[in-house]
Amino acid sequence: MRAVVWLVEGTWPACVDAVRVHAPHAREVVLLHVSGPEVPGVAHGAFAGLMGRGRAREADPGDRLQALGDGSAAELLHAAAERLGRPCVREERSGRPEREVIAAAEGAGLLVLARDGDRSRLGPHSLGPAARFVVDHAPCPVLLVWPEQAPGLGTIPPPPHHH
Repeated sequence: MRAVVWLVEGTWPACVDAVRVHAPHAREVVLLHVSGPEVPGVAHGAFAGLMGRGRAREADPGDRLQALGDGSAAELLHAAAERLGRPCVREERSGRPEREVIAAAEGAGLLVLARDGDRSRLGPHSLGPAARFVVDHAPCPVLLVWPEQAPGLGTIPPPPHHH
């Protein structure tokens, strides 16, 4: 079985721990980080709009932001591989995170991801738009983990009031 672990800043340790516990015999573990193109793209556009397209490319702040993001992703993948403590594949993708995760999970036996919404209570809002899309469209079984202790059952919203 191939297990894909979607690593996101702030929640990745719980995902790595979950694959160690729930898929210890996976033939291959893929540690996946997806960088969205938004921040460097906005910086490129703003620079071009403010300074004109003929300005020196080396002054474009979008390039610097892209390099910083690439370095941060590499550090995160390295830390996750160290925490996993076994051979793994490190994969960095760029694009719409939810779409890239779905593409990376093609042919996998398990996809591990963390909740990305309101984690203060149980309920549907504990999934943000990206995780909801991935859960709804994953081409394989999904292991959805709480990145910290799950809230108690008392946090479940009350049922709707019927008239």
